[in-house]
This record gives sequence, structure tokens and C-alpha cells, in this order.
Amino acid sequence: MPHQTHERTAAVSVTDRPGRAAPRGRRADMSPGPARSAVLRRSVQVTCSAAAGFYVFLYGLHEPVTALYALFTPIALGLLSAIPGTGRRQAWITLRTLPFGLALVALGTMLAQSTAAAVAGMLVAGFLLSFSVVAGPRAAGPAPGLQLLYILACFPPYAPETLGGRLTGVAVGVALLALCQAYLLRGPPARSFRALLADALETGAVAAAEPDRVPVPTLRERSEGMRLSRVAPGERPTGPGRADRALGQAGAAARRILDQLASQSELSASEGVPLGRDPASAALRARVADACAGTAASLRAGRPPPSAGPLREEIQGFQADRIRRSADPAERAVDGRVLRGQAAVLTLAESAWIAVTAVEVAAAGRRRTPLSPRDLFWYVDLPTSRLWARRIAGNATHRSVWFQNAVRVACGLAVARLVAGTLDLAHGFWVLLTVLTLARTTVGATWRAVREAVTGNLVGAVAAGALLIALGRHLDAYAILLVPGMLVAFALGPLLGVAWAQGLFTLVVSLAFAQITPTTWRLSEARLVDVVTGSVIGLLCGLLAWPAGARKEVRRTMAGLLRSCGALVPATVEALLDAPDADPCAPSTYPALHHLRLAEAAYAQFRSEPPVAGEGVQADWHGVLVVAYHTVLGAQRLPCFEVPSADVPPEACAWARRTAVELTTDVERVAVHLTKDRGPAPGRRPCAPPLPRHHPGLPTLVDLEVWLTAMDHQLRRIEASLAGPPSDHEGGGPSGTSGETG
Repeated sequence: MPHQTHERTAAVSVTDRPGRAAPRGRRADMSPGPARSAVLRRSVQVTCSAAAGFYVFLYGLHEPVTALYALFTPIALGLLSAIPGTGRRQAWITLRTLPFGLALVALGTMLAQSTAAAVAGMLVAGFLLSFSVVAGPRAAGPAPGLQLLYILACFPPYAPETLGGRLTGVAVGVALLALCQAYLLRGPPARSFRALLADALETGAVAAAEPDRVPVPTLRERSEGMRLSRVAPGERPTGPGRADRALGQAGAAARRILDQLASQSELSASEGVPLGRDPASAALRARVADACAGTAASLRAGRPPPSAGPLREEIQGFQADRIRRSADPAERAVDGRVLRGQAAVLTLAESAWIAVTAVEVAAAGRRRTPLSPRDLFWYVDLPTSRLWARRIAGNATHRSVWFQNAVRVACGLAVARLVAGTLDLAHGFWVLLTVLTLARTTVGATWRAVREAVTGNLVGAVAAGALLIALGRHLDAYAILLVPGMLVAFALGPLLGVAWAQGLFTLVVSLAFAQITPTTWRLSEARLVDVVTGSVIGLLCGLLAWPAGARKEVRRTMAGLLRSCGALVPATVEALLDAPDADPCAPSTYPALHHLRLAEAAYAQFRSEPPVAGEGVQADWHGVLVVAYHTVLGAQRLPCFEVPSADVPPEACAWARRTAVELTTDVERVAVHLTKDRGPAPGRRPCAPPLPRHHPGLPTLVDLEVWLTAMDHQLRRIEASLAGPPSDHEGGGPSGTSGETG
């Protein structure tokens, strides 16, 4: 097989997935039980599928090229990739990657004719596969493995006559891996997001109907369990499609329901005011309980959910009754605590209406007529192609960490291919593979991974060289040792860290290639040289392209998010006070939603990166996201219950406008601190609005006061975090978007 030099050099490093920052000092005993069992299960599945194809084609059919691709396809998709799910769901996702794998192998085989064409193809394919993260974990999970298949095929020699064997090996490798995933050591199925959503809504229904039955810690715990970071990757509704957007919106609304119920219970206990004191509020809570319970039952049964129309009518009737009673002098003076309690119940009902409506959208699909408010359900009447285009366009900016990571990986792979092709490295494939597997989102994390990888490869190269010298050309010995070698490498490598993974896999590479062609200890030497070359390229790319990862970007995007939310406050106040009764005109929340999407992605990556020594105090980034959710929802909800400005006392209008301007100033002050690291000036405390005893606009003004006061309190928590110890690498992640722009 003299024309297959590069084919015999294919190897993969079973280390952390590309782009993920490896924790420091990771040891095997630090892996939790479920994670360890998943690694062991995956190692058995990959070993069985890879060995079956390799032995059949090499010894049974005498097709070494096909055997090589049948060996490395399960390794690429089973180990290097992060395909979500378990059992048949994971097998189905694996099978769906087959057309893309075949296309990439065919493309790489054709572009191997010249270094320039291969580099251009590497740049485009590397960017597109890395940028596929915008489509969610189900689409992005196989991307690293698909990149490996393209890398394997795009190296010389240019041998289009071997394309059939390569494609056959890929197809057989995918099929064998899918069979093992579906039937061999299937893991326990993850709870679906619909089931988690049903659990949350059921808990909310019980707590709304009988507040004393559900303790506050239970509500908080169930809310935390709905965080997307705690949902299995394959179940997260993060795709750009309508159903995923609707389910994600319903999940965020369910979290707000649980948090609002917990806050109301805490407030009731502290003030000594029973939650059922006001009959109208009790009736609305009962309606919320019915809507949540009915929606949860429909999610479990897989049937269409109940209509959200009755709950919406109940909300409008509740607000109309509040306005009528507050305007009637015959009514007793309304207790301010009761009005604020009603405002909290109204917010709870709005969250429940959003959850029920979103579940209804997820079940029904596209609607020909938009829902109101349009900004909240902007996606329901758009075709799927527009939703995909919006998700891609929204992240096609240098401010998107997804875009940054895709550019970094693509440039690193292209430079590695150029160096390997120009220098005519005998085993240049390993240079690209090193860039792919050791690249991290920060240059510091990349340097730590490179140090461990070089150390592991050095030890592995010495051990592999000694093994090759000792066994010589005894092919039966290599064939016997390959399977246990793969089991050990694939199981212990991910558990023990980068150094162990690199060293153990060097041994596996030697055992496999020694069966294909005469191999000497110089194969280990070449692998070590190529790993060092790839490490240098990866470090240079990490140093030149966003070396700090998400640390600076999270500051920029959070500051931009705060500014976009700050602009909504005066606009919402004006819409509430000045809009005519018949034409509610809420301010556009599209800019804030776009900034929210970018900020969430930057925050998620920031939390995955290891902390930097001497980094200093970090702001409460999750608090910034909470401010954004609160502001956007208030801007969408409050103008639906506006009163004419003529009916509002001038002093109340002046208070609302003055408070809005002051909050905008506070937001700008915090944003300046985030971007310029300049200490914020002392803020001010908002005063209570001058409210009459009886007035038709009194309930709406109370709702506005509650909204503005809550935003002010959260801003003060963010400011307080700037002087406290950094804690952003602990605790949970963001709660999910209320209406992502994608």
C-alpha cells in the first residue's frame, strides 16, 4: 500500500472536546458516578464498533483503506464528538450524520489534489462545522468528528480511485457505531424537556392553589432544575426552529412561575398577610393553577394543550375590576399592600399565560396570524427558513463568541494544513488533529492542554517505540493487543486527563498501524514532532484571536444588554401613560432580545472557562440577565393595561418619568463600569410615587412602581457584587431566554 502513506498516520486524541476549557487538576476520582459510567459505556461501544469494522475489512476482505476509515469513523463520532442522548436517540443522531460524513470525505478526497485547494476547503469546512453550534447541541455535537473525517481525507496522496473504499468504511463505521449505541450497554434515557416542564407546571399549579402545600425551598429547587445547564444536552430546546423556541420560552416562563410563587410566599410570611386575603387575587391564582395543571397533563399525554384564551380573559377582567374599584369612592380605601399583592398575582398570571401559549405554539406549529404582544411571540408566523436565517444572522458578528470560536478553529486548521502541506510532513494529519483537539477558548487554557499533551505524547512515544521493537512483525500480537488497548485508552483517557489520553492513544495508534504496514519506532517520533508543531500553531492562533476567551466579550455584551434595557424604561413609561386606550403601543424589544442572545452565549462560555489568577472582582452576570428578563417582560406587558394620561395625576406622571430617567442613568453608570472598569458613582434610592386614595389609574401606577422598584433593587445587587468576592464560576447558569432573537 505505498500510495496510502497519510492514511496510515490517522489518529485521534480522546481528550476534552475542542473549544472546551479543561478543569485544572482533574483526576479520575473527581468524576461523578454517572459521568464515569457514561465514559466506560462509550469506550465499550466505540471499541466494539471500531474493532469489528477494522478486522473484517483488513483480515477478511483485505481492504486496508476501508479498514482504516471503518476504524476511525466510530472513534471520530463516538469519542471526539459529543453526540447527545443515549440508546436509540443517540443512534438516530449518529445515523443522521452519515450524509454529511460521506460528503466531507468526498470533498476532502477531491481537494487533496493541491495544498491551496485543501487549505481553502479546510477554512470553509472548519468554520461551518464549528459555527453549527448556533443550531443547538443535536446539530453541533457531531461537528468535531465530521471535521476529523474531512481532515483525514484531504491529505495527500491525491487518490480519487480510493474514494469508494473510503466511503464504504465511513458508512460501515457509522452503522456499526449506531448499532452499538442502540443495543450495547444502553444508558438510562434522559428525562425529556417536556417531562421537566410538566413537572414544573404541576408544582406551580399545586403551589398556586394551595400555597402551604409546597415549601419555598421545593419551589426554588424545582426552578433550578429547569436551568438549561441542568438539562441533558440532547433535550435542551435551543434550536432555531419554532418548536424549540416555543418550548424554551415555556420553560423560562415556568421558572418565573416557580420563582414568583416562592417570592410571594416569602413576602406573605414576612408581612403577615395571607395570600388568600383578597378574593379577586385568590380567584386569579385558582385560574392559574387550573391552566398550569391542564397544560402539564397535556404535555404528559402528548395531546394539544388547553387554550390560553380563558386565562387571558381572566387577566383582563382582573385588571378591569381593579381599575373600577379603585375609581369608585364608595369603595373603602385600597390597602397598598393589597394592591402590590395584586400586582404580584397579575405578574404570576401573565407568566402562566406565556407558558400555556408557548406550549400551544409548540404543539400547533406555525400560525398564519401573529400573537399579541407581537414582540413576545415574534416567531410564530415566520417560516422555518426565516427562523434559521435570523439565528445565523444574529450570530454572524464579531461580538458573538460562537462566531469567534468558529473563526479561531477554522484559521488554526487552515494554517496547520498549509504548514503540513508546504513542509511535506510525512504524517501531517496529526498536526491538524492536535489543533482540533487541544484548542481552547483562552490561550491560558490552551497552553495548559498543550503542556499535558506534549508530556503524554513523549511518554507514549517511548512506550510505543519499545513495544514496536519488542514485537517486531508479529501481527497476531498486535491484533490481540489492539482491543484491550482501545478499551483502556478510551476509558481512562477522558477520566485521567489530556496527558494520559495522548500517551495511551499513541500506543493504540502504533498497535493499529503496525497491522497495516511495516512500522518502526520512528512512527512515534513523527507523531511527537507533529503534535508539537500543531501545539505551536494552536497556541499562536489562540494568542492572536481573542486570547482572553469570553472575559472581555462578556463585559461588552452585558454592557450593551444593560443599555438596550435602559432605553426600554422611558419608552415603556411613555407608552403606559400616553398611548390611547384603543391602541396599545408597546416599545420594540427586538434590540434588547438580540443583545440578550449574545450575552447569554458569552456568559455560558465564560462559565466554562477556568478562572484566571488575579482576575479581580467579577460582576453578578446572572443578575444582569435577570434585569434583562424583567425589563423586557415589563415592557411587553405593562402597556397592555394603559390609562390615558389625562386620567393620571400630574405628580404621578412626573414621578414615573423622573424615575425612568434616573434608572436609565443608573444603567449607564453600571454599563460604563463594566466596559471601562471605572468605579460607579453612588446611586440614589427611588422614592414612593404620590398616589391618590381613589383613582382609575391607581392599579396601573402600582404595577409600574413594582416594576421600576424591582429593577432598581436588582441594579443595586449588581453594583454590590462589584465590590464583593468573585463567585461567578459557582452556582447555576442563566435561566433561559424569554424570547430569543436567534
